Order: sequence, then C-alpha cells, then structure tokens
Amino acid sequence: MSPFTKIALAGATGNLGRPVLQALLDADFQVLVLSRIGGSSSKLQTHPNLSIAEVDFSSSEQMRPSLVGIDVVISCLATVAIDSQNPLIDAAEAAGVKRFIPAEFGMNTPNPQCQKLPVGAWKQSAQSYLANKHASNPAFTYTAVATGAFLDWGIEVGFIVDPSRHTATLYNGGDVPFSTTNLADIAKALIGVIRNPAETANRVVYVHSTVTTQNKLIGYAMEKDGKTWTTTVKDTDTLLKESFAAFEKADGAASTEAAANGFSACACFTSSYGCDFSEHLDNALLGVETLDEASVRSLVQKCLP
Repeated sequence: MSPFTKIALAGATGNLGRPVLQALLDADFQVLVLSRIGGSSSKLQTHPNLSIAEVDFSSSEQMRPSLVGIDVVISCLATVAIDSQNPLIDAAEAAGVKRFIPAEFGMNTPNPQCQKLPVGAWKQSAQSYLANKHASNPAFTYTAVATGAFLDWGIEVGFIVDPSRHTATLYNGGDVPFSTTNLADIAKALIGVIRNPAETANRVVYVHSTVTTQNKLIGYAMEKDGKTWTTTVKDTDTLLKESFAAFEKADGAASTEAAANGFSACACFTSSYGCDFSEHLDNALLGVETLDEASVRSLVQKCLP
C-alpha cells in the first residue's frame, strides 16, 4: 500500500486534468484542486474527498500553506504554462510534499532531439529543477510521465488524424510508428506512480495504450465507411521550421500554443525523436494494459460521422 494518500492537482479542468481528477476520486484519494484565483474550478463536481484552493501560481509563498500535509502534487497545467512551474515546485518542496509529477505528458523528453524544441526544453528544465531540489532535499522526489500523443483526444480534435472530416496531415508519409495513450490510461498511469513510489522515484516512466501509425488509423476508418480521405503529406523538418517561425512571432497564448502543437507533432511523429516507446515501457508496473488492434479500430470508427 502506498504511503501517499493526499493529492494536489493543478490544471483539473483541462483536457487531461478532468479524467485525472475523476480517476483519483474513484480511487478514493483525498484530492485538493489548485485553481487560479478567479478560475473555473468552482464549477467542478462536489465530492466528499474533493476540496479546492484558489492560488496564485506565480507565488510560492502564497501556495505553500495550501500544500502542507499533501503527499503528491500533480501538474496538468496547459502547454503554454509548463515553463512556469518553478513556483509550484518551490511551494511543494517547502511544504513537505513527497512527490511532484510535472506537466511532462507527451514527448520523449530525455531524447536530445526533443530537448532542442522549446516545449521539450521547458519540460527538461522542469526535470532538472526537480532533480536539483531532490539533491538538496532527498525526501522530495519526482516522477515524469511520458505518454506520446494523446490517442482519443488526438483523434477527436484531428491532431493525429480526423475521422469526422476524413482528413489528415501525414507526417513523414504517415507510416512512422508512434506511441500514443488514451487520457484514461494516462490517469491510470498516474495512479500507478502514486502506488509504486519507490519504483518510480526520480525518473521518467514510459507508458502507451498502443503503438500505431497514422495510415493504420485511416485504414481502420476506411474499413467502416469506405470513404476516401483527403490527406496532405508533410515532412517534419518543414513543420519544424514553420513552428519556429510561428513561435518567434507569437503574440499571445493562442499563437504560442499553435506553435507548441507543431513542435509536439514533430516529436510525436518522427522516429529520431524517440516517438516509439516499445523498448522501455513501464505499463506493467503502472497497471496500464495495451490495447489490441480491435480496440484501436473501434476507437477510430466511433469518431466517424
């Protein structure tokens, strides 16, 4: 049985935060949602194990009292906010939190190619900051969770392929094998980290629901309705240049996020970025089962109009 029972969650209303919160409550953890002052967390469901604290994410001193007595902090902050996690990390360490899980989810950050991307650099910076905190305070530990692209979300919004419109941008031809994980499986992996603190301490853990290709996913859709897809083939070297140009011109959160999505696509669909996690999976440790082909096919076909 894990000694961790009290969890704080930042980013509980986001695409990943919502299923993570539900999984934590279903697993009977005591959960404190950290909400920005004036945020939308007040609209969350009521639950006997759920409490909410409005905090200033830029002030470690303001956040620290809320984190006293918390065992684990999980950060599900949005991509554009992951380069500003240090105050939350500082507050957690000062409050006596035992484990910090940063907003790592996605690319294979230890890969040197990923670290050249702004998003990868933000994530690697957070890991380095956490490692330095652990070095000076061994009781404060961390775990980063690499998941690849979000599978169900990526199909629903068209980031991976878009069955609802029968369209896709095929990166590097669409036959690159890549790891990808459903949101519910990411939540399950996080619970696996909490329940296996010693085995997951101070490292990156890798998880995926499946490894597949864009063309395989399109094939599953065509098996169902037979419709031809409109596709564009794009080399990720070209995408990388476009994303850097957009990033340099970004004038707000929306444009920064658009550029970040381009960087994420480079990392998720390019072999040299280590996008296939098959050789170093922690699924068994974290209690995440891989999907069989029939399950992946069904997921795609349910998104058809």
